[in-house]
Amino acid sequence: MDSKEVIRKHRDYLFPAVKNYYKEPIVITKGKGAKVEDLEGNSYLDFFGGILTVSVGHANEEVNQAVIAQINNLTHISTLYPTVPVVELAEKLSEITPGHLDKCFFTASGTEADETAVMMAQIYTGNSELIALRHGYSGRSLLAQSLTAHASWRALTTQVSAIKHALSPYCYRCPLKQTYPECGVACAEDVEELIQTTTTGKIAGILIEPIQGVGGFITPPVEYFKIVAEIVRKYGGVFISDEVQTGFGRTGKMWGIEQYGVEPDIITMAKGIANGFPLAAVVTTTPIAESLTKNTISTFGGNPVSCVAASATINVIQKNNLTQNAKVMGEILRNGLEDLKNKYPKVIGDVRGMGLMQAMELVVDETSKDRTPNPEAASQLMEETKKRGLLVGRGGLYANTMRIAPPLNISQSDVEEAIGIMDDAFAAMGV
Repeated sequence: MDSKEVIRKHRDYLFPAVKNYYKEPIVITKGKGAKVEDLEGNSYLDFFGGILTVSVGHANEEVNQAVIAQINNLTHISTLYPTVPVVELAEKLSEITPGHLDKCFFTASGTEADETAVMMAQIYTGNSELIALRHGYSGRSLLAQSLTAHASWRALTTQVSAIKHALSPYCYRCPLKQTYPECGVACAEDVEELIQTTTTGKIAGILIEPIQGVGGFITPPVEYFKIVAEIVRKYGGVFISDEVQTGFGRTGKMWGIEQYGVEPDIITMAKGIANGFPLAAVVTTTPIAESLTKNTISTFGGNPVSCVAASATINVIQKNNLTQNAKVMGEILRNGLEDLKNKYPKVIGDVRGMGLMQAMELVVDETSKDRTPNPEAASQLMEETKKRGLLVGRGGLYANTMRIAPPLNISQSDVEEAIGIMDDAFAAMGV
């Protein structure tokens, strides 16, 4: 098949809601390291990596070798039987997660992991109401859509009523119309009034992303999580760190929440855990894990192939100190984006993020008071960077934020090439 036929069949046989990037979608057929190739043989520098999933590069040799060896031995067996890959990965996760997190439960997706974490918080505390954040994204199930606070991702009119949404720590578009740090992180303090006025006064906990991924890489002030965690625990809840996008070195530390000095009670993870293989996990404390006394199972959670892929991915991250590389390359990337902001000040309103999780928010005119979102410029930039061989992501409530997240083992030359391409793309846009 050529690309036109693939695109036609995608349109004919997949849900219309399964949309593709670009006016003329790219049919990716190969990937190696930080580069991918389409069906026509065109090469692209991949700075979005399957939505922050390809953490150690496409077709990583060490991950592939572990996977091939496992496939030749055993591809799947249910969790009714213990396997070497699942216990090895569980032990590894208990060692690298912060604090007293030592019990694991495996699922096949981040949606399931978040669902499991909410269930565990409710069972452990005996409370039902849970706090999530506006601009947050948690997946596509009924509960996950209820946790999600983006109208464009909430297809169901019936939602789980026990979910309450706190203000997002979105400093660039502060919902309280204040300015950090003079605000005293008022959005965090507001969580207490939210609990006092919209709940029974006792909550199961809060589920929160250290950096809001689909929300447009919204990055909270450093004090935010300590304030929120204290409030949540005061009212009987547990603190759930949703590390589906921020985990495994992405921010320059192994876990995004470590950037804020807060010890979570539960961590959820997926995406970068296995370099693209379907796997997710919940890691929590022994007391919380022991509160679940009913039977439970996840048919594909803990799949042996995915588990060895995850262990190999973590080994590559640790052996090559890729958290440090994410920090160093992230600084180079951030400096480059700040330079672009200075060069194109009217259209680039904000640059934010940590490590190799950086964003640019595009606006109609940064000099105006309302900072009008500019999704048209985002669409144009996507097309212009694609023409020049660079793939980036987009997100945010207004679809005006560019999400930039290359593999953790990206090189300085690739980062500089990407910045150069974005510079050329902005210039071509005439902004």
